[in-house]
Amino acid sequence: MADDRKPVKPADRKANRRGAARLAAVQALYQMDIAGAGLNDVLAEFESHWLGNEVEGETYLPAEAAFFRDVVSGVVRDQARLDPLIDEALSKGWPLKRIDAILRAVLRAGSYELEHRKDVPGRVVVSEYVDVAHAFVEKDETGMVNAVLDQIARQFRADEFVRS
Repeated sequence: MADDRKPVKPADRKANRRGAARLAAVQALYQMDIAGAGLNDVLAEFESHWLGNEVEGETYLPAEAAFFRDVVSGVVRDQARLDPLIDEALSKGWPLKRIDAILRAVLRAGSYELEHRKDVPGRVVVSEYVDVAHAFVEKDETGMVNAVLDQIARQFRADEFVRS
């Protein structure tokens, strides 16, 4: 039987490792929100038990640990400033505190990355976090994630999101 798989290019490998880091970051932020876990405990747990390991029969992709750590710790550090921005972008009557915890984690991580990770194009950030949201919620809710992050991206990266 011939192997029809194409070799993974280094850029693809980096993108996959970052995608895995984003997914893990959202899960870590969710855990912190729900269980009240501390930053150092969550970082240590994810880095030693989740990133690139098998958990409950599922093998997790190797993640870019430094990227994971930057997003999680950056959200924690900047949360008091990020939450009002997200609240402003949400529909009136649906403040961030009423949004499911997993979506709060997605929106916080995406907002942090849009503001601080200029090495990643804004449209890629929005798309990646919409994909992460797809792993947890229905299509309607991923549309909300897309709309909110797009609005925030236009604040932090106006030059990348010029309206045509």
